[in-house]
Amino acid sequence: MSGTKMMQPTAGRVILLLGQGFGLGRIPFAPGTFGTLPGLLLVWFCWQTEVGVYLVVTAAVLVSAIWIAGRSAQMLGVADDPRIVIDEIAGVLVAFILVPPSGLALVIGFCVFRLLDIAKPPPISTVDRRVKGGVGIVLDDVLAGIGTNLILQLLFRVLHLGT
Repeated sequence: MSGTKMMQPTAGRVILLLGQGFGLGRIPFAPGTFGTLPGLLLVWFCWQTEVGVYLVVTAAVLVSAIWIAGRSAQMLGVADDPRIVIDEIAGVLVAFILVPPSGLALVIGFCVFRLLDIAKPPPISTVDRRVKGGVGIVLDDVLAGIGTNLILQLLFRVLHLGT
């Protein structure tokens, strides 16, 4: 019994560490912006792999982010605590799926993603208000990622920006 109690605080710390983007979500100003940075590193790594690997990594992060965000919110006692930034990591992965890799795409995508995540235009705002729990925490960022992806596809595949 005491072994189980000893493990729970450690497991909780690991969940919060992941949920808070390795501590970046604890930065007192712009936690979501700083919390997006590990996601950008993951995007860059995934760009070096096959598309299938990128999709599997994204799916794994999305599924785990829903659970981790929900547990983190329970532990912090706040429904969508701004310190929880694993949703930004998941959303930014979605933002760059099938986007031609470049530094310019990374910078533009980061800015567009943060703008959509902060401004929350419809339908993002509707989901943010109505969907609760881990799914709600992550889903609005996934929608911001989809919106960002559409803009990046237009810029880099249709208009051939940067070529």
